[in-house]
Amino acid sequence: MSRNNNIPKGWKIYKFTDIAEIIGGGTPSKKNPDYWNGNIDWLTVTDFNTGRKYVRNAEQKITKLGLEKSSAKILKEGQIIISARGTVGVIAVLGKDMAFNQSNYGINAKEDITFNDFLYYLLKYKINELKQASYGAVFDTITKSTFENLQIELPPLPEQKAIASVLSSLDDKIDLLHRENKTLEAMAETLFRQWFIEEAKEDWKKKPLDEIANYLNGLACQKYPPKNKVDKLPVLKIKELKNGFTKYPDWATSNVSSEYIVQNGDVIFSWSGSLLVKIWDGERCVLNQHLFKVTSENYPKWFYYFWTKYHLENFITIAESKATTMGHIKRKDLSASMVVVPPCNVLEEMNKSMSPIINKIIINNRQIRTLEQLRDTLLPKLMSGKVRVKK
Repeated sequence: MSRNNNIPKGWKIYKFTDIAEIIGGGTPSKKNPDYWNGNIDWLTVTDFNTGRKYVRNAEQKITKLGLEKSSAKILKEGQIIISARGTVGVIAVLGKDMAFNQSNYGINAKEDITFNDFLYYLLKYKINELKQASYGAVFDTITKSTFENLQIELPPLPEQKAIASVLSSLDDKIDLLHRENKTLEAMAETLFRQWFIEEAKEDWKKKPLDEIANYLNGLACQKYPPKNKVDKLPVLKIKELKNGFTKYPDWATSNVSSEYIVQNGDVIFSWSGSLLVKIWDGERCVLNQHLFKVTSENYPKWFYYFWTKYHLENFITIAESKATTMGHIKRKDLSASMVVVPPCNVLEEMNKSMSPIINKIIINNRQIRTLEQLRDTLLPKLMSGKVRVKK
């Protein structure tokens, strides 16, 4: 890989493997049930492909016996995980001790040269070099030799700490806002279930889901390519709804009907493939097909958002029952899903409690977006030495 001879004064060039330990993962035998469903988190890339710095939970768990009888290892809190096969180059810092599979590497800094927090940002900065060096006939792959060939420019330790402090302060604020939003949504969902599931009045009206909100399907965006380099917007697909935009999204012209433009705070429901409902927390974009933009002229956002979420589990069951490779629901499934509607004066009182919570979530999402943009602007400047910070 390339070597930069014009490094800032005081910085030194190292082989990556001289400053960090590369740790392989493993998978206990799936045939032995004694190895699974224990209390040890076992990471796959799906768990940390979120765009966030920290990963604190894994969907799959293994037992102590599964750990002992396989090549899986425990990464410690604060150490780094990077995906190395298939989805290459996703990076996160462990929020607690966890095991991981063989499609990832654990990385731990060698003391007195660098430390994990700085190394995380260094890898983010160098990720395109790693991706370009990946290879494979079927899956892109990073191997230990890829790391051995990676050269990095390292500032003195005090400057590393100053750089990591600047970037970590932004990521810590982003993490705090994400956790606050999780708490706010849980509070709102608890209120919703109390009002409409546990304490709903028998005389309240019942309406189909598609009578309280409009479910607008997106465009076949490949038919709306950008007409120039300025009047364009990224295309929101199911993948982006789950994980946010990458640096290289698909693009469509911004000259489409305004109803197909998605703004931060809109409710989006993917009805095909991976079904989920989400208050969109990303940038302005164009709605692709297989996604509904959910709106209503008569009911507040929280009302149709939580009712759509309430029916989501049933929608997933319907989609999984389809004998196709990409399960989906149909509009008749929206019509068959009933909603309890209280009198207007009761709904207005509920709205006084719920709207501030939803509005706070949307405001937090916008603040997260601003902080992420600032971090992503600063990161290459700090890691290249173009901007220096006081030690």
